[in-house]
Amino acid sequence: MGESYIQNLFSDRIGGSQYGKSQNIYKFEKIKRAKRAAMALNPGAEIIDLGVGEPDEMAFPEVVSRLCEEAARPENRGYSDNGDAVLKQAAARYLDSVFGVAGINPETEIIHSIGSKAALSILPAALVNPGDFVLMTVPGYPVFGTHARYYGGVVYNLKLTPENKYLPDLHTIPGEVLRKAKALVLNYPNNPTGASATPGFFERVVEFAHKHKIVVIHDAAYAGLIFEGKPLSFLATPGAKEVGVELHSVSKSFNMTGWRCGFVAGHPLLVKAYGDVKDNTDSGQFLAIQHSAAYCLEHPEITEKISAKYSRRMTGLVGALQTAGFDAIKPKGSFFLYVKAPKAVRVKDGKQVQFGSAEDVSQWLITEKFISTVPWDDAGAALRFSVTFAAKTIEDENRILAEIGKRLSGVKFEF
Repeated sequence: MGESYIQNLFSDRIGGSQYGKSQNIYKFEKIKRAKRAAMALNPGAEIIDLGVGEPDEMAFPEVVSRLCEEAARPENRGYSDNGDAVLKQAAARYLDSVFGVAGINPETEIIHSIGSKAALSILPAALVNPGDFVLMTVPGYPVFGTHARYYGGVVYNLKLTPENKYLPDLHTIPGEVLRKAKALVLNYPNNPTGASATPGFFERVVEFAHKHKIVVIHDAAYAGLIFEGKPLSFLATPGAKEVGVELHSVSKSFNMTGWRCGFVAGHPLLVKAYGDVKDNTDSGQFLAIQHSAAYCLEHPEITEKISAKYSRRMTGLVGALQTAGFDAIKPKGSFFLYVKAPKAVRVKDGKQVQFGSAEDVSQWLITEKFISTVPWDDAGAALRFSVTFAAKTIEDENRILAEIGKRLSGVKFEF
């Protein structure tokens, strides 16, 4: 089809008249292409996928049964708009019982979302005017920043590095940026680093927000997936509710990524603004899904079982990577392991392969060892490994972990 007038009508935010002409390939598409190529060249080979960022199992059977029951109720069939009281009340109890966040008003301080991604895409409309800055961490999940730019906002990136324990250094932000900043977006336990925040860090964030009059958006999508201690909520910090909101989701903590349900909690005016924009964005998640999510929030032992599985797998993966020479340290939560990427590799015949980036390493691993990872080059070359690889039994987990070690044996990485 030849070029038509349509080519000149696209908005500048997605590329304007050049939309669709770029030859750049998104890194996740590169990974998919490399996997397909490896499989085509090696029919029958087992690809070990350590790149996938979603649970490998279905929602628990009792949750699926609850969905079936709720879907059969005539009163749940219609538009849910901003939801009913069921999920809100369950969410308030969940924040109290699991995170120690007491006193949340379910009517004014909680509202459901169609997953965290939807919340992160809607909130900028409530906050960002042209020229406003938003503070984002890199590497990180970019959705809030993408939509902030759509509204004419400017993203200022804060690098997460091992030296700062993958926590942003708020003191490095220039004064001219702070004067125009509207929001600080955080995510702990963190994707992709797996790092956890501390109560002390959140206290500093609250103080920072008050001082500079900035809204804090804490994406707590992995909050329940911890390997030691108790789950930590930003809202448990004194004064946190006065400066921001926290986003929770059943996607990762309850194996429900495709169900698309979560909630936004915190400052009542921010929750109201989110709901007002949401009213003009969607018609709410199906009430049967909301009620099933509420059931999950009433049963946090489900998350505890899932966390135990990821912790077990993480211990095995860390061991396999350490044996291969990686400086791998088990994180305190999430299902991600983030390690420094090697600069070169020597294989059995002594040949050296140089790597110019983490993406080069990731391509080498999938091509040569049939191991799929996610590269990050935003704040130094690093690789993200996920323990959500497909394995139906503990025996199969152990087989896959042993296979990773076997494939990396005889390979000398140089850092």
